[in-house]
Amino acid sequence: MMSWQTILAIGSGGFVGAVLRAYLNGLISHRLPHDLPYGTLSVNLFGSFVMGLLMAYFMYTSFFSLHVKSFLSTGLLGALTTYSTFAFESLLLLQGGHIALAALNVTLNAVGTILMAGGGFYAGKYLIHS
Repeated sequence: MMSWQTILAIGSGGFVGAVLRAYLNGLISHRLPHDLPYGTLSVNLFGSFVMGLLMAYFMYTSFFSLHVKSFLSTGLLGALTTYSTFAFESLLLLQGGHIALAALNVTLNAVGTILMAGGGFYAGKYLIHS
């Protein structure tokens, strides 16, 4: 069972991550008028890279407490990145007849986030061991 401190850490991180996602998504969407949802793609790629980076630190150091880990990973990054928005935006592209853009969006999110998580992880591992 989770402690109330862990629940509070996750909830606080979730609040910060959700606000940050809305802000960044709006900023990117405003600056890059598009048919492809670059705002969601950007927060998903960025969040995945940071998650990989943090996981390396969590795995190879004992610097962070459980509450800080929960705040950053499950809370902040869990709310910053958004699978449901990505899925719905892909559906809207399909419904609008933009099959190629929908396929590109799915590919960039699915493959891109895995690559970014791996890149972040190996960057973090390198930074720790150098």
